[in-house]
Amino acid sequence: MKLEWQPYFANGGFMASISFFGLASGVSALPKTAVLVVGVFKGGNTLEDGGVLHSQEAKAVLAAKEASLFTGEFASSMPVILASESRTVLLMGLGEKSDTISDHNKAMELGGAIYARLEEIKAAKAVIIPPQGIESRLAYGAMLGSFNFNKYFKSKKSEHEAKVEEITLAVAGDLAAVKSDFELLKTEGESVFFTRSLVSEPANVLYPEEYAHRIRDELTPLGAKVEILNEEQMRSAGMMALLGVGQGSSKKSCLVVMRWDGDTKSKDTLAFVGKGVTFDTGGVSLKPSKGMWDMKYDMAGSAAVAGLMRALAARNAPVNAVGVVGLVENALGGNAQRPGDIVTSMSGQTIEVLNTDAEGRLLLADALWYTQKTFSPKYMVDLATLTGAIVVALGEGEYAGLFSNDDKLSEQLLASGKVTNEKLWRMPMGNAYDKMIDSPVADMKNIATDNRGADSITAAQFLQRFVNNVPWAHIDIAGMAWNSAGSKISPKGATGFGVMLLNKFVQLHCEGATDTATA
Repeated sequence: MKLEWQPYFANGGFMASISFFGLASGVSALPKTAVLVVGVFKGGNTLEDGGVLHSQEAKAVLAAKEASLFTGEFASSMPVILASESRTVLLMGLGEKSDTISDHNKAMELGGAIYARLEEIKAAKAVIIPPQGIESRLAYGAMLGSFNFNKYFKSKKSEHEAKVEEITLAVAGDLAAVKSDFELLKTEGESVFFTRSLVSEPANVLYPEEYAHRIRDELTPLGAKVEILNEEQMRSAGMMALLGVGQGSSKKSCLVVMRWDGDTKSKDTLAFVGKGVTFDTGGVSLKPSKGMWDMKYDMAGSAAVAGLMRALAARNAPVNAVGVVGLVENALGGNAQRPGDIVTSMSGQTIEVLNTDAEGRLLLADALWYTQKTFSPKYMVDLATLTGAIVVALGEGEYAGLFSNDDKLSEQLLASGKVTNEKLWRMPMGNAYDKMIDSPVADMKNIATDNRGADSITAAQFLQRFVNNVPWAHIDIAGMAWNSAGSKISPKGATGFGVMLLNKFVQLHCEGATDTATA
């Protein structure tokens, strides 16, 4: 019996189905029209085909390998047409045997590379014979690599549709165990897709209220509770820092509170907070026009929190968690916030707004305060595309910046990032940086103005002023939320960064799991 899966994709799009079969059951029923994917380790002369190829077929593939000087470098590939059998074999380089088999992230990258190559050669169907032990991870990589946000193509839609329709993976070992592992991975992957889909939407479609409704409609059927606070409710609560960001827009701001109560025996609650600026013009402190179109992704932190909460609910995680996201549009308008304005946050602290393009920290100030006041969490982690400075410091696509008031929490997040390959780099904090945001006319200012740099650090120091004694971490994902080049498991565009990282953090350090092979 096959385990079949049609990938989740919000509001349009198409991706391949994935299924598994046991090699012990034989391969006679496999269609010859399917591309057969077999691997070879670096420097090896033996095909990892599970005995599927007949001896003459294997000899023909190996002869083609030698003639083409194919070395088996990791993720390299070469199609071989077996005319006598009317079959195409895609030879994949597996790299060093010790690396590919032991490193789950490498297995996922291999799966993504296979999917991309199948798309290139326009293979509608494929049968993959992976080395034993990496089947579920390879399938997961193929799944993640298959994301295709194509809903807005109309006249050229066919050019942008996925070509791969079906992928079947052969399993030499415990078929039931592989299926079970992939089920868990699949649940996480669907949540990554949910996040990627949200981040990919244009701002004229995904404005704050529409965004809030999509979160509610996605999470409620899974058993999560979703509450949406409107502007009147936020004003009554004193969230003037958040409301000030959106006051120049015709789109109403809101705060979305997602709750997952998966452990009725515990009173501990984990809290995750996200910045959700659905479009950021910079406000009166207007951004340059070039590249401003990318500011639709300034809500990626909130999308990661929504994706995480979806993942926890979908896998029935035995934890209590809350996700809080502030959703605003930072726009120009007659009522827009001005540089020099002073606002009073929910905490009672006053903020001199010197730069309206440093708006994410204003939103997070109230969201963080609301979260700790309402839920008294054990841990509180926020995610935000907060500063361009973190990209200057760490680059794009390698590390997100980690800031924290708690060493243990930092170590747990760093470890989770290493396991999932959503890597973090801890940045410094301290009193010297904190003094840089003191204001002569208010409790603080929203940017440091002494030209000493350290903008990502002073932004984190600003946030820390709205955190009391809760173990807290701030993750600046400005260089990770959108991949302009693409990767093996994340096509060009929204990455969904943070969902796998935080799902693993919850699983390993809050549920007590020890198996790093599962998502």
